[in-house]
Amino acid sequence: MELQEKTDVPVFTRVNRDVFLRDIYPKRRPAVLRGVSLGPCLEKWSPDYLREQGAELEVKVHVSTVPAMDFLHKNFVYKTLPFSEFVKRASERKHSEFFLCEDESYYLRSLGEDARKEPADIKKQFPVLAEDFIIPEFFDPDQFFSSVFRISSCGLQLWTHYDVMDNLLAQVTGTKRVVLFSPQDALHMYLSGDKSEVLDIDSPDLEKFPEFLKAQRFECVLQPGDLLFIPALWFHNTMALQFGVGVNVFWRHLEADGYDKKDPYGNKDPVCAARALQSLDRALQSLDQLPPEYKDFYGRHMVQRIQKRTFLDERY
Repeated sequence: MELQEKTDVPVFTRVNRDVFLRDIYPKRRPAVLRGVSLGPCLEKWSPDYLREQGAELEVKVHVSTVPAMDFLHKNFVYKTLPFSEFVKRASERKHSEFFLCEDESYYLRSLGEDARKEPADIKKQFPVLAEDFIIPEFFDPDQFFSSVFRISSCGLQLWTHYDVMDNLLAQVTGTKRVVLFSPQDALHMYLSGDKSEVLDIDSPDLEKFPEFLKAQRFECVLQPGDLLFIPALWFHNTMALQFGVGVNVFWRHLEADGYDKKDPYGNKDPVCAARALQSLDRALQSLDQLPPEYKDFYGRHMVQRIQKRTFLDERY
């Protein structure tokens, strides 16, 4: 099957705060940052070291019979394990102890103390490991939102979605493929909330998702020590090519009061955007009262107005 032409995500070396803020951040495009100091985690975070430092801390993890996890249809279950046992299972291909099957896949996305209210912070949930990791100072401290500790089984693939905050994905161990799509290709992504309904981005169902091939595909493979800058609203899909450990650092790109204060994950639409979408839903309900040909006409009229008022003249 012929897919979109791949555009490599550019790689930058010798990046410090000044270079990032001057040459990379304003462009609002993904970028791989290589050679940024992340601390001793690069040498230390082996499975044995992680198991030793995590001790018997209980963690809630995703477990699936297949490596491609799908949040739309929830093809996984949540299970709780001691952190040391989770790392053991996630780092092996076949399991002597398992929940669903002997080759099940595991994924940890760290949570806040109260997962419904508090964002994740590696310094709070994994304080010993946090001492090994240096958060790059590429944003002001008062913009910080969360630092999410992640561990993935080899082969694990996460659904395509967007976040509403800027973030840096630090790949500490293992390699990871990341595929990204521009926010300006949203019309081709078949959105359901913040997620794409196109579950298999490498062999998509083109009868069901014919517009998907119009989306420009950006791609990179992260090596240990790499940082990937993912600007807010960029769609991304990740696949662990090896057992991998990483940290996502999210920060606020908008003013703090522009975000939903009850959002611990950083994936709820900004307040103004959510309000606009709610208004659109009410407008569409009004159109439902018209005959089909009127509904079609005024729907197209609305689309034209939206394009004139909101679409950027230039692509990313």
